[in-house]
Amino acid sequence: MSGLQYNLHFEKLCRTLRLGELAGEPEPISGGFLHRMYAVETTQGKYAVKALNPQIMLRPTAMQNYIHSEQIANIAVHHVPALPAKRFNGIFMHEIDKQYYLVFDWVLGKSLKPDEITITHCNKLGAILADLHMTDFSGLDVTNDPSNHEQPADWNDYLLKGQEHHAAWVNLLRENINKLYEWNTKAIIAAEQLASNMVISHRDMDPKNVLWIQDNPVLIDWEAAGYTSPMQELTETAVYWSESEAGNVDKGRFLAFIDGYTKRYGTLEADWRTVLDSGFLGKLGWLEYNLKRSLRIECTDEEEQRLGTEQAVGTIHAIRRYADMSSELEKWLINKSI
Repeated sequence: MSGLQYNLHFEKLCRTLRLGELAGEPEPISGGFLHRMYAVETTQGKYAVKALNPQIMLRPTAMQNYIHSEQIANIAVHHVPALPAKRFNGIFMHEIDKQYYLVFDWVLGKSLKPDEITITHCNKLGAILADLHMTDFSGLDVTNDPSNHEQPADWNDYLLKGQEHHAAWVNLLRENINKLYEWNTKAIIAAEQLASNMVISHRDMDPKNVLWIQDNPVLIDWEAAGYTSPMQELTETAVYWSESEAGNVDKGRFLAFIDGYTKRYGTLEADWRTVLDSGFLGKLGWLEYNLKRSLRIECTDEEEQRLGTEQAVGTIHAIRRYADMSSELEKWLINKSI
């Protein structure tokens, strides 16, 4: 591990951006599993401040990815309810003592838990995803490079490293390792087959990234925005919005999401087996990243290592559930398309 850690200076941030004087200690709030989010109240107002993970910002492509994602969010806001980062003198990312921040207007809304999500919510989000997929982003200089072929992760190497560190997920990884290679290969082949039809979208529109102000949703956390297969994102997001706390998919909510989408987008045509196979790719990528955090290969501190271990275990279980239910999802989608 490089030892690079968060270096938070909220008072200096507020002074630099002229947000007012701090009116209290910034309060940590939930904001995803990559970065750290704080509620910051000043004499001028209240803000949501995202302190970006220093390890992620070391990646060569990180800064350009953020520039593109904010450009996407600033176009999307004219077509769907979106919350881009605030700009100060035309700048949305702010560096204070080598720590990067994004600042957002405070939204008095809440994300929904699985048992709070209804058919109406799913129908509404499906329509919003369709609107986003039909948005014209052609003015942006965001390229899609289909030649950048993925390679299967070296799961055996992670298993060996996990054994050396007595990681909590070793037995679970060992039990599923052959399947991980199988799913990884299928996902890469499927993604290549879908690469000819891509759109720019949010790419992480799960319930934690949607705040509800009464019955009105606002899409937050656009950092993953970029090119995606529309049908792959549709099925993946429909699953997000129809899962129970235990990870079981509710057919009514799943189809309500698809209904909301098709009413805006029109008839769906896809090889659903290929679409569902491609859905493994993002999950496997998230698993690999969390194995790295758990092993302190890419990690800022003990808290992030703990989160990496927790997420690695949960993600392996989630991938298994997805594999088990994919045939049933395929039947629902085929019947819906007839």
